[in-house]
Amino acid sequence: MNYPVWELYFAGGGLLIATIAVVHVYVAHFAVGGGLFLVLTELKGYREDSQNILDYTKKHSKFFLLLTIVFGGITGVGIWLTISLLSPGATSTLIHTFVFGFATEWVCFMVEIVALFIYFYRFGKMDKKTHLTIGWLYFIFAWLSLFFINGIIDFMLTPGNWLKTNSFWDGFFNPTMWPALFFRTSLSLVLAGVFGFITAVFIKETMCRENMVRYCAKWLLFPFIFMILFAYWYVMAVPEAPRAMILGRSPEIVPFVKIFAWILPVMSIGALLMAIRIPGSVKKPMAFALLIIGLIYMFSFEYIREAGRRPFLIYGHTYSNSILVKNEEKINEKGLLKIAKWVEYRDITDENILDAGKEIFKIECMSCHSTGGPLNDIFPLTKKYSVFGMDAQLNGMGKIIEYMPKFMGTRKERLALARYIVEGLHGKKESPVRIEEKDLYTEIPAFNEEKDEYVLLAWSSMGMHSFTDSDPYWSLMPPGNNLYAQLIRRGETPEIVTEDVVISYAVEKGFEKPSKHVKFWEYAEHFFGKRLPPGIGLSGNGLKGEMKLNEKQMAFTADMVPVVPYSDDGSFNPYPLFTIEAIDKNNGKIFARTSVVAPTSTEMGCRNCHGGKWRVNGQAGLSRETSRDILAVHDRISKTNLLELAEKGQPVLCQSCHPDPAFGAKGKPELLNLSAAIHGFHANYLTNREDDACNTCHPSSPTGNTQFLRGIHMELGLDCTSCHWKMEDHALSLLKAEKKAGKKEADRLMKHLSPKSASTMNQINPRTPWFNEPDCMNCHVDFQEPETDESEFNLWTKGVEQLYRMRTDDVGIMCEACHGSTHAIYPTKNPYGKDRDNIIPLQYQSNPYPVGANKNCKVCHTIDMEEEVHHPNSLAMFRNTF
Repeated sequence: MNYPVWELYFAGGGLLIATIAVVHVYVAHFAVGGGLFLVLTELKGYREDSQNILDYTKKHSKFFLLLTIVFGGITGVGIWLTISLLSPGATSTLIHTFVFGFATEWVCFMVEIVALFIYFYRFGKMDKKTHLTIGWLYFIFAWLSLFFINGIIDFMLTPGNWLKTNSFWDGFFNPTMWPALFFRTSLSLVLAGVFGFITAVFIKETMCRENMVRYCAKWLLFPFIFMILFAYWYVMAVPEAPRAMILGRSPEIVPFVKIFAWILPVMSIGALLMAIRIPGSVKKPMAFALLIIGLIYMFSFEYIREAGRRPFLIYGHTYSNSILVKNEEKINEKGLLKIAKWVEYRDITDENILDAGKEIFKIECMSCHSTGGPLNDIFPLTKKYSVFGMDAQLNGMGKIIEYMPKFMGTRKERLALARYIVEGLHGKKESPVRIEEKDLYTEIPAFNEEKDEYVLLAWSSMGMHSFTDSDPYWSLMPPGNNLYAQLIRRGETPEIVTEDVVISYAVEKGFEKPSKHVKFWEYAEHFFGKRLPPGIGLSGNGLKGEMKLNEKQMAFTADMVPVVPYSDDGSFNPYPLFTIEAIDKNNGKIFARTSVVAPTSTEMGCRNCHGGKWRVNGQAGLSRETSRDILAVHDRISKTNLLELAEKGQPVLCQSCHPDPAFGAKGKPELLNLSAAIHGFHANYLTNREDDACNTCHPSSPTGNTQFLRGIHMELGLDCTSCHWKMEDHALSLLKAEKKAGKKEADRLMKHLSPKSASTMNQINPRTPWFNEPDCMNCHVDFQEPETDESEFNLWTKGVEQLYRMRTDDVGIMCEACHGSTHAIYPTKNPYGKDRDNIIPLQYQSNPYPVGANKNCKVCHTIDMEEEVHHPNSLAMFRNTF
């Protein structure tokens, strides 16, 4: 941020430094172990009085000098040049902290150079004692170089108390300094044997060649045991957070950990094979194969160590994009572009938003991501996102997936970056949303106030039901709406009729057959253990049939009616109608009839972040691309293999793992319940978005193809957050209940969420989804007009009986019978026909207001009423008209 950015594009993402550094570190470790190898091999020659061994040692020392001093020296300078350009801020911190450590290491390196030159050029030309002393001096100073550099390198992973003291000694003698030193020393001895193979296999004299190859194999094998022990010590010395990152929290590290573990036995077996008598034509390629395997081993180790620091360059001090931790709050408050030194744009306008986004990209993203390169290429990683999805990803970055830094800057800067990635890099242009206006014909059944003896009230208890039609991959919620009806015999004292009557239901024409777009019936047995005929739901109900009496509620119900939003011609209609009829059980005569909407939609907004298009008519339905990506993300974050199973014909039901009170699914009790898991996870990506956070996933957007929120509350300007509150609060109330139940994952999801409607976390009351919900009485105290536009947060119903959809008035009439379904409370405006949800009140009182409103008591009572028998304030005139 305080230095110009070196734009590498294709070679970015760490490719350049990884290429130079891994090769250099590989050779540098050989430079340490190889020094001891030279001395002990020379001693072996003297001890065995073997001129062949001494000749081999001299030739090997030439190879050693050229590789370690010349090539190693050049790549060492290359590292300094590269890190100074790529991460000048972190490099400056290292220099200012360890300047004397680096100086000491350079002195050691100078001694190495001089000693090695003398050792090679005076080989056989000075007495052996002096020559061996020179060899020992080289090894001692080479090891001291490792000693000093090791302390500095491991400081970056585990700075320890340096973060508080800024002391050289606290930084150098950090928590992993000693285990890393012993591990690297052991590794250097192993590599001495690996490189020894390269020169030993070219010895012409057979006996000497076999002797030296077996000798090199011992160098490779004997330190292995110690190396494994020191590796374990090393890992255990790493603090909990980076250790968790190394051991699997970061999915990118997992393959390298596996490589690191598997190469150990491979190299051991290779060393054993080299030790046995096999043809030279086999040993030569095997020696080079071991050399390459050793390089891969070194790469995996360095990658694990480097990645374990994420999201930092210097753990807890400098982020991987070189922004200092101490500056994070200031950047979020004032803006990155206001503070960064090397930028052209300080303010973001409509005209420069993409250029400003590019500058933010260079500062916050280019340190780790290439553009079109082989390492951490930004293109495939962001290909799926829309601008909204990219913005959400940036919003949640570094919170749950902690191996990336959090985005730092203002919300406007975040949007600029999102637009640059989507529009600038990918060239995507998003078209404005166009909503097809519909006005479906809605017939209002007849009612004669003078002659008709019965009133048949019907409704759907799921005023906003949506389901996933991604069954070949996973299922979150099957099709199934609940229909309710209450039959009332009119009179001065009306009666709820429950005997000698059959209440039937039937879906409207065009929806009688299961849609080709829904695969639920093909997978029902796999998901639910039930083989269901097409058109039959989980409860056994079809698209027509008879309702069952619920004696406690004095209402007739048909549960889980498998209605879908696709008509026979394939068109999308989330508001199909059902005809409800009351039939005399004795003579079969129909004596009351009405119609009711059973809302159902597949306009689940997963595609907003997971990519893909709408599968059906460009309006709804989860595409294969969307469904696959959801499983792929779940697999990457939660270490599952759901996508693999789905593509083998074994899709997953979310409730098979996550408990779900809505279905009574027990799942795996140790996991978060489904609502807490979904809302808790996504809340981290959708902060500070008001009702947009709800509309992102639910089919409630006022610009969507369903527009489920269609009742009087919507007309008055209320939205989802008016009752359920903001996404953060909604999620926290669910997560607190799970935390209270002892589920540790709740803490992880709560870590970065802040209450919006309460001053502290402690003020948020825990709740169980589907049981503890907002209560109408929170606002309508004693059934009166709300005193404020703000509803009472944190007051939940105590159980199912208090839910609006299950509650009755003082005489047994269910609230929804007169007031309409949840999210579609009378009067409503349905986007597929203005009065499609108002059928009941229009049928019985010729206005769209709640049944009996404006003193229309004669709908049931046949006389004007002066006593409020249903609930207080029921005789007041309806306030909200349109």
